[in-house]
Amino acid sequence: MTNVAALEFAWERAEPIPAERRKVLLASPGFGDTYSDHMVTMRWQAEQGWHDARVTGLAALSLHPATMAFHYGQTVFEGLKAFWRPNGQRALFRPTDHARRFNRSAHRMAMPRLPEESFLAALEAMLRADGNWVPSARGHSFYLRPFMIAAETHLGNRPAEEYLFALIGSPARPASGAEPKPIRLWASTEYIRAAPGGTGAVKCGGNYGGSYIAQQQAAAHDCDQVVWLDARERRYVEEAGGSNLFFVESTTDGPRLRTPPLSGTLLAGVTRDSILRLARWLGYPVSEEPLTLDEWEQGCRDGRMTEAFACGTARAIAPVGHVASAQREWSVGDGTAGPVTSRLLRALLDIQYGQAPDEFGWMRLVDGPGEA
Repeated sequence: MTNVAALEFAWERAEPIPAERRKVLLASPGFGDTYSDHMVTMRWQAEQGWHDARVTGLAALSLHPATMAFHYGQTVFEGLKAFWRPNGQRALFRPTDHARRFNRSAHRMAMPRLPEESFLAALEAMLRADGNWVPSARGHSFYLRPFMIAAETHLGNRPAEEYLFALIGSPARPASGAEPKPIRLWASTEYIRAAPGGTGAVKCGGNYGGSYIAQQQAAAHDCDQVVWLDARERRYVEEAGGSNLFFVESTTDGPRLRTPPLSGTLLAGVTRDSILRLARWLGYPVSEEPLTLDEWEQGCRDGRMTEAFACGTARAIAPVGHVASAQREWSVGDGTAGPVTSRLLRALLDIQYGQAPDEFGWMRLVDGPGEA
């Protein structure tokens, strides 16, 4: 089987967007609205393994209507970020952990694994091609979206024998401002996100498409996102949309963090793991234990649970201000971002933007880009 990391990437330089226009786009990029000049692709076939690694101009993919990804849902993806450095380098946040999770997702979906070094080589090639698209403002970042689809043309109901890996990049707005706006959550008792033995712990497209009806329900009740409950009892809090949840409890010894345990139905968030490690480093006790929706409500009403926040690559850390369901509604603390939430967000961003020592070895530096 061919190892892509040992191959030279074939480069086809794109005609770049003019620097002045790029500057305007980087000033206020939104999220997922603007794309950089290049993309990376690789292909896999049962007989050849991974091959044909390319850096090309961003372009539409030409796919046959019988491409198996369209019919049987063999698709996986990742999302991670790169950050600007004033010395001309760019820094990827925990890319090896994203590579490992990408492969866990691929394995669960009966897709070929991509060697970690090949995943990292693709990220670095993308940054060398489009590093000038990495915003320099604190809070802004370059969002990288690696994904893989079943590319074989066939209508048989079986795992494909051909796959396409692709990587695109998008400058992204600040995940959270200096005083991030608290989100309002809708507790879904009608729909579930994942069941034991299912695909809840991996990043496959069906997990997200299947959640949108509940998201529409949340929006109809003036909520920003969904609180997912467990499939068996519809009592235990699992996630908020596609983000992990943390709760801050007040104890006689000071604040304590709590988060639902990874049970096979929750995504093992890279940001979640970062918060666990960062919180302990800052001196906060942390526990991974189940929490029911009733316990969360009662803890907020009696003042024991003072803060809550959602975390993930896209949003970093977003405080939770209110929770609602068809039967009830309550506020979390005073409805604003609490001191523990704010401290963790600052500490995380300081590491990502190189404004604090990287005590955990999370940042992978990539040499400065050249103009495409």
